[in-house]
Amino acid sequence: MLTKRLFDLLFSVLLVFILLTPMLALALLVKGTSIGPVLYWSARVGRNNKIFKMPKFRTMRTDTPEMATHLMNNPERYLTYVGKLLRKSSLDELPQLWSVLKGDMSFVGPRPALFNQDDLINLRTEKGVHRLVPGITGWAQINGRDELPIPVKVNFDEYYLKNQSFLFDMKILWLTFLKVIKREGVSH
Repeated sequence: MLTKRLFDLLFSVLLVFILLTPMLALALLVKGTSIGPVLYWSARVGRNNKIFKMPKFRTMRTDTPEMATHLMNNPERYLTYVGKLLRKSSLDELPQLWSVLKGDMSFVGPRPALFNQDDLINLRTEKGVHRLVPGITGWAQINGRDELPIPVKVNFDEYYLKNQSFLFDMKILWLTFLKVIKREGVSH
């Protein structure tokens, strides 16, 4: 969808321009309060199951196991102090604007799976969802995020696949904005 890609490019350039100073401040905060790099580059599954590196502000210690946070026993022990704040506010997601600019991600689509989430990857492939460009937010995120069992999450992703439109994307972005402001559905 050319219109979607054009929107992604224009909106991400605008947001980078607006958020550059706050993002630099957050980078300094991450660097100044914990050992390790500012960004964490996570191996994620993109369109057609191609692996790409997705940046986030690092919120966890460098010795954290590489797995989905909701699958960890006591993930709080790995979170940095600043990381807790970044996750609760979803500010750790801001570097993903780079992935949108590159075309690895869109603003709206299914959240990119970790490279080792085989159950999620396989079910998405079975339903055809793997053909979509993954997003910073998506229909599943505003309907439960991490609390959703994988089959339910994939059903929301499949619904998005079958019903995607510019207006539906705008609705998802608006509902995401409201959830972030209210801090709903944010875990760890």
